[in-house]
Amino acid sequence: MSPAPAKTSIGIGVIGLGTIGTGVVKVLRRSERVISERLGFPLRLVRIADIDTERDRGVDLSGVRFDADAQGLIEDPEVDIVVELIGGYDTARRFILRAIERGKHVVTANKALLALHGHEIFEAARRRGVDVGFEASVGGGIPILRALREGLAANRILSVHGIMNGTTNYVLTEMERTGEPFEVVLKRAQDLGYAEADPTFDVDGIDAAHKLTLLVAMAFGAQLTFEDIPTQGIRHIKPLDLEAAQEFGYRVKLLGIGKIVEAPDGGERIDVRIHPTMIPRESLLASVDGPMNAIAVHGDAVGPTLFYGAGAGELPTASAVVADLMEIGREIRRGSAGRVAPLSYLPEALSRKPLLGLGELFGRYYLCFTAKDRPGVLAEIAGALGEREIGIDSVIQKGRGRASESVPVIVLTHPAREAAVADALVEIDRLSDVTAATRVVRIEEEL
Repeated sequence: MSPAPAKTSIGIGVIGLGTIGTGVVKVLRRSERVISERLGFPLRLVRIADIDTERDRGVDLSGVRFDADAQGLIEDPEVDIVVELIGGYDTARRFILRAIERGKHVVTANKALLALHGHEIFEAARRRGVDVGFEASVGGGIPILRALREGLAANRILSVHGIMNGTTNYVLTEMERTGEPFEVVLKRAQDLGYAEADPTFDVDGIDAAHKLTLLVAMAFGAQLTFEDIPTQGIRHIKPLDLEAAQEFGYRVKLLGIGKIVEAPDGGERIDVRIHPTMIPRESLLASVDGPMNAIAVHGDAVGPTLFYGAGAGELPTASAVVADLMEIGREIRRGSAGRVAPLSYLPEALSRKPLLGLGELFGRYYLCFTAKDRPGVLAEIAGALGEREIGIDSVIQKGRGRASESVPVIVLTHPAREAAVADALVEIDRLSDVTAATRVVRIEEEL
């Protein structure tokens, strides 16, 4: 029996014609020739489904069926790859699982869904013999997932960390540059389109946690959800903290951190967390400004590597979506699927890994106390720290006040256990002369 003839083109169906969906159409149209020259066959946009069929997106949809029937798109025999770009959880999950059930390959940029339901989706795809592409879910146009899955596959990854959210990086950069408070800069970010109308996922670190979930799985073979990751956003950061960081030779970035560490008991654990971090001003990550992303990966063979670029936006993200379409298109032409496991490790090799608790962290801390300008207050603060063997490296008092007025008192600690720092702050924040909760920023000298 002779093999079935190779398909002359690969049919694409896009669910969701928002910003990224529109970008995908633009890239497919403008790069049609180069895509065909690289693949040897075209990617043909067959159908688009979106609940809003009236709005003009400014793209050429000639020859494309465009309606609100996502289920019909999934069932359409001309559609070989379903692209899910509606975001969210329930509806997107249902569409993706239905497409897989129908034997369709899937491409998505939905990191939130994968960070929560990835195991179910990847297992369904494995059973059905189809691929799931999700390069656009982390780092926009930066090919970080493909690098972990293939380019660095021979390495034991020691750490993956970086700036994974462009909105927060823009806000911190502008706060530092202008001295304006968080709320003012966030409003400007929204006006410029860098932040959503509801910025919660970005500024509270949730978006970065979704991305770190996928990166940690691919780097370390760790099975986890974003709910396992300790996460802190940037709402509490003040211009004063950024000014003080500069004085001490640091800059503040919202970092996602995942690394293999030796635990206090001598075993090996994964240190995984999201939070604002002070890093040395001369480090490469410290120079990443505005809405850009940068992710560093350290492998035992390759050493340190850095991936930098636009982490969001219509065309950068669409670039990653279309790259996935091209990769899966090649597999369809070969009559195969699953050439590389979605999360780099084979499914049976993924497992729950012991995580390092925040209290077990050992490092330096920036502490900003708000205290009445009275004699003896600093001695009380230093005493509470000293009782827990937390040494003080530097102290700065910002301004002078009357005895009834509060002033910022900034302390940089020597390396200490986080549990001890947290315990000391409970006592310090109860002092009658301390008038606001202490702000804490972790310091990372080397990652």
